[in-house]
Amino acid sequence: MNVYLDLFLTFARVGVCTFGGGYAMLPILQREVVEKKGWATDAELTDYYAIGQCTPGVIAVNTATFIGHKYKGILGGIVATLGMVFPSLVIISVIAAFLQNFADNVYVIHAFNGIRACVCVLIFNAVMKLRKSTVIDMTTAVIFLVVFLLSAIWGLSPAILVLVCGVIGLALKLMQERRGQKGGDEA
Repeated sequence: MNVYLDLFLTFARVGVCTFGGGYAMLPILQREVVEKKGWATDAELTDYYAIGQCTPGVIAVNTATFIGHKYKGILGGIVATLGMVFPSLVIISVIAAFLQNFADNVYVIHAFNGIRACVCVLIFNAVMKLRKSTVIDMTTAVIFLVVFLLSAIWGLSPAILVLVCGVIGLALKLMQERRGQKGGDEA
């Protein structure tokens, strides 16, 4: 199959699962991109999620752009992005044409309540998968807990949290290297 068609169709399959937004797509992205296609590793995908959270736009679309670009350059990024958004455009157009007539229907209301509950589980599953490859020691566990509390209690911006944690991670790495050099100097 054509590589670009494969990129488009892969991300279109992910994009069909638009209920719940970008976070609901994370476990699907992980399965398609890491497990099935091997276009990225779990660590790379986690990095793409973090960058995608900080940049304007939907996290899943941003992640698709990064993966497409990594795999096939600028054209790959464009094709992956188009694949991700195409199903949403079609679905939203169809829903917009008919939803107004059915928005107050008790069955439609209950269907959307069920969909929202399902989305919560999908997001939770994505968090649990990411946690396994991200919270790997005491330092990352502390960062995870502090960010969770700052986000849940004070509602700090995810972009600010990601940037601050990036700086903290870099500072910790530099301190670790500095300690390693001092230990080598003493020997």
